[in-house]
Amino acid sequence: MVRKFSFITALALAAQMWGCSDAAPPNRGVYMLLDTSGTYTQELNKAQKIINYLLATMETGDSLAVARIDSGSFSEKDILARVTFNERPSTANEQKRAFKRKVDAATSAVTASSHTDITGGVLQAVEWLNEVHPGKKTVLIFSDLEEDLTAGHKRDFPIEVSGVEVIALNVTKLGSDNVDPREYSSRLDHWRERVESGGGTWRVINDLERLEASL
Repeated sequence: MVRKFSFITALALAAQMWGCSDAAPPNRGVYMLLDTSGTYTQELNKAQKIINYLLATMETGDSLAVARIDSGSFSEKDILARVTFNERPSTANEQKRAFKRKVDAATSAVTASSHTDITGGVLQAVEWLNEVHPGKKTVLIFSDLEEDLTAGHKRDFPIEVSGVEVIALNVTKLGSDNVDPREYSSRLDHWRERVESGGGTWRVINDLERLEASL
């Protein structure tokens, strides 16, 4: 009886170990995309408040990146800051201060762009999140979701966002939306379909006070 109990106990312990090895790490990764096109630059003060909240709540081991959507073809130069916070709290706090300085300097000097490559930004965000391997992956899109590309650029293809939660923030209405409200709903539906068909989850949060519960 003792031998039988010991054997069953050993199997149970082994199962627990195997289960733990498959568990997702507790850290999280957040990549925030900032729309800097047209008059949307006037909304950036709201974005800075969100970034400050993220810096205040993210912990050691978490990863954060902020990039602007301001060109016809998203590239590395559009990334304002990115970091994985050190396991030492004192070092992580210094990283947060440096991160804030970079983003504040970049957003204060931003000029309105004529194009918005949202698709390219999302693809870059997912690539970076996959590289840093957080347990929870989130892409925040601070934008009116109107993609305006340089002539000849194509973005009407499937996007791979498996395991990523994509949250659209502060989706303001365009002038044309007031003429035909269906355009606003159509824009939201278009991005929801793209994200969900790519394996991700989609949410829209226009009341920024609700973002805390979501993150």
